[in-house]
Amino acid sequence: MTRPPTARPVVPGVGRLGLLEPTAPAALREFGWDNPDSIPLLWALSRAPEADLALQTLMRMRERLGDGWAELDSALRSGTALRARLFALVGSSSTFGDHLAADPAAWKVLLRPELPTAAEVTADLLDAVAAVPEPGPDGAPSYHRAGIAGPEVIALLRKRYRDQLMLLAALDVAPTVENEPVLPYVTVGRHLSDLADAALTAALAVAVARVCANKPVPSRLTVVAMGKCGARELNYVSDVDVIFVAEPADTTATRLAAEMMSVASGACFEVDAALRPEGKAGALVRTLDSHVAYYKRWARTWEFQALLKMRPVAGDAALGEDYRAALMPMVWNASQRPDFVPDVQAMRRRVEDLVPAELRDRELKLGHGGLRDVEFAVQLLQLVHGKGDEALHVPGTVEALTALAAGGYVGRDDAADLTDSYEFLRLLEHRLQLQRLHRTHTLPAPDDEEARRWLGRAAHLRPDGRLDVAGVLDREIKRHAARVRRLHAKLFYRPLLESVARIGSDSLRLSPESAARQLAALGYAAPENALGHLRALIGEVGRKGRIQALLLPTLLEWLGDTPNPDAGLLAYRRVSEALDQQIWFLRELRDEGAVAQRLMIVLGSSAYLPDLLMNAPETIRMYADGPNGPLLLAPQPADVRTGLLAGAGRYDDPRRAVATARSLRRHELARVASADVLGMLDVPQVCEALSSVWVAVLEASLQAVIRASEAERGAPAPADIAVIGMGRLGGWELGYGSDADVLFVCDPRPGVEESVAVRWSISIAEQVQRLLGAPSTDPPLQVDAGLRPEGRRGPLVRTLAAYRAYYQQWAQPWEIQALLRAHQVAGDQELGLRFLHVIDPVRYPEGGMSAEAVREIRRIKARVDSERLPRGADPATHTKLGRGGLADIEWTVQLMQLQHAHRYPQLHNTSTLQTLDAIEEVGLLEPDDVALLRDAWLTATRARNALVLVRGKPSDQLPAPGPLLAAVAKVAGWQTEDASEFLDNYLRVTRRAKAVVDRVFGGA
Repeated sequence: MTRPPTARPVVPGVGRLGLLEPTAPAALREFGWDNPDSIPLLWALSRAPEADLALQTLMRMRERLGDGWAELDSALRSGTALRARLFALVGSSSTFGDHLAADPAAWKVLLRPELPTAAEVTADLLDAVAAVPEPGPDGAPSYHRAGIAGPEVIALLRKRYRDQLMLLAALDVAPTVENEPVLPYVTVGRHLSDLADAALTAALAVAVARVCANKPVPSRLTVVAMGKCGARELNYVSDVDVIFVAEPADTTATRLAAEMMSVASGACFEVDAALRPEGKAGALVRTLDSHVAYYKRWARTWEFQALLKMRPVAGDAALGEDYRAALMPMVWNASQRPDFVPDVQAMRRRVEDLVPAELRDRELKLGHGGLRDVEFAVQLLQLVHGKGDEALHVPGTVEALTALAAGGYVGRDDAADLTDSYEFLRLLEHRLQLQRLHRTHTLPAPDDEEARRWLGRAAHLRPDGRLDVAGVLDREIKRHAARVRRLHAKLFYRPLLESVARIGSDSLRLSPESAARQLAALGYAAPENALGHLRALIGEVGRKGRIQALLLPTLLEWLGDTPNPDAGLLAYRRVSEALDQQIWFLRELRDEGAVAQRLMIVLGSSAYLPDLLMNAPETIRMYADGPNGPLLLAPQPADVRTGLLAGAGRYDDPRRAVATARSLRRHELARVASADVLGMLDVPQVCEALSSVWVAVLEASLQAVIRASEAERGAPAPADIAVIGMGRLGGWELGYGSDADVLFVCDPRPGVEESVAVRWSISIAEQVQRLLGAPSTDPPLQVDAGLRPEGRRGPLVRTLAAYRAYYQQWAQPWEIQALLRAHQVAGDQELGLRFLHVIDPVRYPEGGMSAEAVREIRRIKARVDSERLPRGADPATHTKLGRGGLADIEWTVQLMQLQHAHRYPQLHNTSTLQTLDAIEEVGLLEPDDVALLRDAWLTATRARNALVLVRGKPSDQLPAPGPLLAAVAKVAGWQTEDASEFLDNYLRVTRRAKAVVDRVFGGA
């Protein structure tokens, strides 16, 4: 609607009429409307949604009418109804302006005092094709046969259909100009559907004439409307969805159906049969038995939801009723299907994903708070409760809302508010479509002031105080969209809350059975337990119970979208009860929507986090957004380490110091795991953060134990001690379920006997292990020194000289391999570095590892593959020891280090990922091979971490397809709802990596 700016006309008064076209004054003089007698006409013209557009159409009509203009002018001067209809119509729709300019005499259609009945509309369109009734195969007059069947029938039917549509549109927009009655939304939708029914009937008459010529119709064929037409809530411009049923479903029936679609699509609207069984790949026409067999065996939940709106509209009426009677019972049993909940949730998410992000705020139909939100919610409630309540067996959205309110499934006020917002949004949709008779649901851009002003006027809005029409439109759109968003959650959950606690004196209450049924349909596997949690939450005394009642509708909706709503609701109850004395908790959820939504996602996704959050509740406050993004991402590993060491360093008692370190670790684990579940951190960031906090806890614990020992001895420590990280700790690649593999090394201070130094160091190491390994509700802190020389049979601590002697004389290939990940992590830094210098010649041997040692490494790996995989584990999906899993990648990288690190210092690295980068840099492997290994390592690590987050305990085995795998896939960041795709991707990635491993590690 945007027009280049033009100068305002110089003729006085014309600008005040909203006419900006330079030719407007001349046109009004030519009409004879430049005198006082024409003021009512000018006033009415000024109130058209776009006065210039209306004037342009009138100018075109006058030119075509010639002498006939006088009759129209007289009718306009004498009749306010015609004036309102014509000016509003041509000021709202350029397409109807073109229609009247092409056939200006059609203005007389607007003289009809009221809308025709459905029978009158059908008779008019049948008359357009000269159709006469004709008995069907069973002798009943189920068909008409057109007397006009040539190509000209399309134009004739289009003209008559457009005239009928024009009359409805004129009556619909007339209140914009004069004080004409407003057509209710329900009336508009029903008349549009009646008009579509008539068009389908006339198109079928043409199809009968074309396919059967002068022969009797051999097939019983019925046309079943679906979607908005079936519900009698059609738009001005919409596809008409249909399904065909025939007896027999032979080639003649198929030709009739195809010909009918062609005629109706060419003359009136697109006819779409894609909702039929098997969609576009299925037969266009089926028998009733074939339809029944399909819906019994193969139909998905969305197909039953679509059948909610079915309605026979043309052809054999008796066959149509037989179809309805056979299939409707299946519709009302759909909510009992085992896949009902995931199907419904997946369908809703697919619909949301169809809307581009940049259009979501302008999308009337699919945007958040749009028409589809209302329709989806209403249909779901119908499916849930319709089996036991026939009053809900209605196809229309407004009808269904009324029935749901009458049955107590939604509050009456909520139903009335939702109906009001739904009808307002549909009104805007209708006006947008009328403009050019194009199918659209997109609001004008915010900077298109003229288009928004036009839309506001066409929707019967007026300036309000300081707001012009465009401002009023913006305000109303925001108000109604916000109300739909609010009521969308309330519609499902407010009645549930009312069923467990009296919230208002006039509140309607669901029965316990209905409440349980509704919770089950919303994704809760144990609805009775969920009702118990709701009773406990709402039953809190005083203000807390009231806040819970206010919060829960939205919280429950967010929980319903998580992998495990039941566990999430239980966790929320536990967290609420644990934080009962924390006055900030409920206030934070009430005032910070991001905090509440993120908390529900975390609680409904992870069994690892609830206990951590109860013991580190301040983490919940970090779910808020700060000026630089989510607060969860603010702390850096170095800052966390500094804070943890400072906190533990305030205590001389090692128990208190370690308890403080544990507390700070708990907070950091809760922060990192929360950010991970919410998709804010990638795999390397998670590994670095977990490794950093582990190292800080080790350092703090070691310092505390040494301080206590020195205080008890009254003398300095007899030895320096360092902790060497091994395995994933040494590579700074810890996961949630990883232990801390370490070596303890000591060095006697001057004048101290080695035996004294070693005994003291062993006592220190044992105390650290004991304090960190003490029972706790937190994730365990196991310090494992099993990789030391001679394994668990050897001394826990050795001197630096003893390590040097052992590795020079006795080191086995597997021990050398283990040293590749040795890195100083805690204790005396200088001693740790000296240890690394001692082992460098061992782990990076001059000339590379011998062929015999390489064979030994390969033999050990083969033994690990055959013996260490747990009984019953699937080698294809075991993230650690499975094919292409973590062990395969890490052993391959380490073997290449043993063979080539003496030549390439870049390979002197304890991180698998960084070493892979170095391998690519020096050209030891092709970039594609490195990419496959890197992708497999990241994929397996991400899956392994997700397993711990979901299950709450260490696990390496991906589950079989089912709810647990779906939860793991979601936490691992898989973007689609189909967990089998996540599993297929894992298998594909690891299979390709395994081929590289076999070639490189196996030496092929």
